[in-house]
Amino acid sequence: MQSILEPGMLVRHPSQPDWGLGQVQSNIGNRVTVNFEHAGKVVIDTCQIDLTPVYTR
Repeated sequence: MQSILEPGMLVRHPSQPDWGLGQVQSNIGNRVTVNFEHAGKVVIDTCQIDLTPVYTR
């Protein structure tokens, strides 16, 4: 699932809803860098956390 994450995509962290909406900055190997509204830039290990894509219309 995490292989579909590309820079610019919007995501949410499933166990940190207070971080708000995040925008993927990079996806290299098992590490995705996301800039969250209320948490700033965070590097996520996708072997540990499955980010939830947010699709807008």
